[in-house]
Amino acid sequence: MEISGTIIEDTFAEAFRMWACRLIVTAIDEHWISFAAQQVTGYGTSVIGCDAEAGIEAALDTSDTPDGRPGVALMFFAFNAKALSKAMSNRVGQCLMTCPTTAVYDGLPEFGRESDDKNATRIDLGKSLRYFGDGHQKSKLLDQRHWRIPVMDGEFTVVEDIGAAKAIGGGNFLVCGVDQRATLDAATRAVDAIASMPDVITPFPGGVVRSGSKVGSRYKALFASTNDAYCPTLRGRVETALREGVGCVYEVVINGLSESAIERATRAGVEAACGDGVIAISAGNYGGTLGKFKFNLLPILAGSDLTGTSHKTSGGGA
Repeated sequence: MEISGTIIEDTFAEAFRMWACRLIVTAIDEHWISFAAQQVTGYGTSVIGCDAEAGIEAALDTSDTPDGRPGVALMFFAFNAKALSKAMSNRVGQCLMTCPTTAVYDGLPEFGRESDDKNATRIDLGKSLRYFGDGHQKSKLLDQRHWRIPVMDGEFTVVEDIGAAKAIGGGNFLVCGVDQRATLDAATRAVDAIASMPDVITPFPGGVVRSGSKVGSRYKALFASTNDAYCPTLRGRVETALREGVGCVYEVVINGLSESAIERATRAGVEAACGDGVIAISAGNYGGTLGKFKFNLLPILAGSDLTGTSHKTSGGGA
């Protein structure tokens, strides 16, 4: 298959099970929303070294937020609900409670309400952060219970607990171009196209990864190392996966709430990336040793039926 002169390789992206939550954060204006979002999603690229993978899902208009103020929807991913809970308590406490004028709401309020639901749960947030109020904190029951913690500019409002659901991390595709500029421009187009898609984030700087990894290393202390088959400077020294003329590769990683969300984002991103200077689109996989989810590029780009229903599923399988 070719799109705009770019070859789509017959391969698949290999993804793995994660747990995710969504926060709705509001503030007095867009200036402070921007700072809040940057801080709380910072150092949120790969769980190889970070407590969570994090990113901005969407900017929200005042008509779409619980308190009628400017807002943003943020998503966070970790390997399990316990790790996600710890990361959220730390990040919200250190980055949002400290940020002027912010309030925090649950972006998945329907998740984890059924006690027998193995695909979702509730994790504490304001329930633990409230103690910063030193006994002066108060709760208020609206659609959910919220805690009002006194701070020096008024009150920090934070929801008591948030929904967490089984999700998917590691969806990806590789943009293989002639040089750094052309390839980076293509990867940026891809990320821009994905930015408007619901239920997904691209959790790396600008959504683009230069240091794609493979499973394993010659060093015992590392369980991941550089994806040498896609490193142009190693051509001739290792078994390369690069086509003739490829001088640069960038990876776009996609985390999502469901298989269908990642498939839609993959399609939009790949279609946007194709064009002049892009020789091929590939994907990172490890022969099925990393995760159970396989996103085959050709069927996705051919427009085959997509799995699941975005925003109503918690990951498309056990």
